[in-house]
Amino acid sequence: MMKRTLGRTGFDVSVIGLGTWQLGADWGDVKEEDALAVLDAAYDSGVTFFDTADVYGDGRSEALIGRWLKANPGASVTVATKMGRRVEQLHENYTLDAFRAWNDRSRSNLGVDTLDLVQLHCPPTSVYSDDAVYDALDTMVEEGRIANYGVSVETAEEALTAIARPNVSTVQIIVNAFRLKPVEEVLPAAAAAGVGIIARVPLASGLLTGRYSLDTEFAANDHRNYNRDGSAFDVGETFSGVDYATGVRAAAQFTELARGAAPKATAAQAALAWLASRPEISSIIPGARNAEQARANAAAGALELPDSFDAAVRELYDRELRASIHPRW
Repeated sequence: MMKRTLGRTGFDVSVIGLGTWQLGADWGDVKEEDALAVLDAAYDSGVTFFDTADVYGDGRSEALIGRWLKANPGASVTVATKMGRRVEQLHENYTLDAFRAWNDRSRSNLGVDTLDLVQLHCPPTSVYSDDAVYDALDTMVEEGRIANYGVSVETAEEALTAIARPNVSTVQIIVNAFRLKPVEEVLPAAAAAGVGIIARVPLASGLLTGRYSLDTEFAANDHRNYNRDGSAFDVGETFSGVDYATGVRAAAQFTELARGAAPKATAAQAALAWLASRPEISSIIPGARNAEQARANAAAGALELPDSFDAAVRELYDRELRASIHPRW
C-alpha cells in the first residue's frame, strides 16, 4: 500500500483509508461483528487511516474503532474524527466550551487521551472565517486534547477559506469522477500550502461501482433513500448530488471506460485508483459494509491506470455532469 504524508500532521498514512460512516448508521444495518471484521480486513490489507465522526450512529462508529484499537494495541493506525453535527447548525454553537465537551466524548469513545486529528464537520459556512474558532482549536492542541485539526467541507470555496489558515492540517472534501471542481480548484491550492486532502464519497455513494440500476431499492434507513432531496443534510453527500437517473446512466459509461483501462479491476477500484493517481490527495476514504469490500477497496491502492483514462473521465464529466454539478459545490 502506498503511503503519503497527511498534510501538516506529519503522519504517514495509506493512500486508501477507510471511511466508517457505514459502521455507524445511515447505510442500512451493519452488525457489530461485521463492523469489526471490516476494520480487521482493512488493516490486514495495508490500510492505516480510519476516518469517523461523533455523529455516526451517535458515537457507535467511534466506539467500535475504540474497541478495535483496544484489541490491537500495537496497530499503527491514524484515526481522524469529526465534531459539530450533533447540535443545531448555528455559528454560535462553535465555542471552546462546546469543543471541549465534544472532544471529551470522542476521546472516551475511542479510548485515547489525545486524538490524532479532529475535523470540524461541515459547519455553517461562516464558521470557516471566524478567528475565534481557530483560536479555540489552537487551545485544544495546546491542552493536549488533539494533536492536529482540520475541516470537512461541502464546497470548494469553504475549502479554500480553510486552506488559508496557518494551522489547518487537512481538508476533507467530496471528490470523485462525478465531482471534479475540487480537482481543478482545491487540490492545487492545498498542495501549495502543504495541507492534506482527505477524499470522501470517492465512489459517489456507490454509483461508481456500476452495480446500481433504476430499479435498485435502498433500505428505509439508508440515506440513499431518504436524502435524495437533501431533506436530512446536504444533498451533495448523497450520490455526490447527482440526480439518480443521470448518475446510473453516467455510471454505466464509467464502467465501460474502466473495463477498457483495467480489465482485471472493478469499476470501483478504477474510481479509487484514479483518485490515488493524484499526489495532492493524502488519503481516500471509501466505506465498506463487509470485509470483502474493505479488501477490494484496499487493492485499488496498487492499481495503475493508463494516462488516457483521466482524459476519458473528464470528457464524461463534461458531457454528462458539469453543467448540473460544477456550479453548486
